Amino acid sequence: MDSRNRFGERRGYHHGSLKDALLDAARSLLVERGPAGFTLAEAAKLVGVTAAAPYRHFSDRNALIGELARRGFEQFGARLARAWDDGRPDPQTALSRMGGEYLAFSRDEPGLYAAMFNTMGSLCGPGPGASADKALETLRNASRRVLRGRGALEGGARELALEIWSMSHGVAMLALAGRLRPGEAESDPGAVLGSGVAALVEMAVRRGGAN
Repeated sequence: MDSRNRFGERRGYHHGSLKDALLDAARSLLVERGPAGFTLAEAAKLVGVTAAAPYRHFSDRNALIGELARRGFEQFGARLARAWDDGRPDPQTALSRMGGEYLAFSRDEPGLYAAMFNTMGSLCGPGPGASADKALETLRNASRRVLRGRGALEGGARELALEIWSMSHGVAMLALAGRLRPGEAESDPGAVLGSGVAALVEMAVRRGGAN
């Protein structure tokens, strides 16, 4: 089977790769229309197969987006882990690098990011949820190391990790919406996130009773 997508590019697949082709189509449609803006049949049409073909792999559109979210969290977690690089050269620097990678992922992979965070239930599904938990564990480990380096109790690492994730997501969404713009004074997303995370770390250190 061979067809052209909406960009005029030739999209081909062989038996066994229909699932990946559908996921690729869904990622494009998410960017163009949002999580609720397309049907499974439209994803099939973009690939060039019948409306019935996707049901070989997905029970419905939500299942398709759920699998895309799972893969997105896996890639997201891997990129955060590489940015952390076991806390080199020091935990605070590595944490800041993770923040930059978070924003880069949301910018580079808007379709995956939409599947991961803009779809109700994506964080609760068994597949996406497990991948999301793994990514959070990387951030929690980083938070633990940062607190340890500041002489604070490590028991607040989970709370700090969730605070950092929440702030990172907010900054990423504002950047994707065009409300924060790289290179602009007082609205550069990297600078906004960096100062916000620094403030969260300071609060966590005070909560943890650093000397």
